[in-house]
Amino acid sequence: MRYEKGHKAATRQHIIDVASKQFRESGVAAAGLAGVMSAAGLTNGAFYAHFESKEDLVRAVLTDALDRRERGLAGNLKANAGLEKSIRDYLAARHRDHAGSGCPTAALVAEIARHPEGTRDIFTAKAEQIILLIAAQLRTGSAAERRRKAMAIYGMMVGALQLARAVNDRKLSDEMLESAIDGALALAGET
Repeated sequence: MRYEKGHKAATRQHIIDVASKQFRESGVAAAGLAGVMSAAGLTNGAFYAHFESKEDLVRAVLTDALDRRERGLAGNLKANAGLEKSIRDYLAARHRDHAGSGCPTAALVAEIARHPEGTRDIFTAKAEQIILLIAAQLRTGSAAERRRKAMAIYGMMVGALQLARAVNDRKLSDEMLESAIDGALALAGET
């Protein structure tokens, strides 16, 4: 059976999208290939036409999801929306409540730390790019000072989102998000 041009690339992207949502919602270890392929409406055998292994899929998901996160941050820069908008969007209740479409760092960072070096290399390169984008939005300090502040802001945002998702007290969770917004804005010099 012949498929139209671009079908293989579109199918690969569909698998990445489905896996990305499942990985962020349930974790990489809990999301099996059979479940990913079933949710994608494909057979298990079709997986190997697109990926060598589950780890290959993990790397593709990380690249895709972190590229999207980076483009969103860069879009805020181009639109002159400022770092405050990026911080508030990241630490919003809707982001906390929808891990499947949210930041892959907050959803997967603990698991990624246990993955092979090649996967961690991809994550490292993408995290560096996000840190550089945050640093570019800071107004004061040397390049090294802005980079250090950007690392702290990014770490604060990711950690606060993880904590806000983990607690089962909605009021406490909301307070964590608001507190992190205040802290990140203060560190960024936006208050």
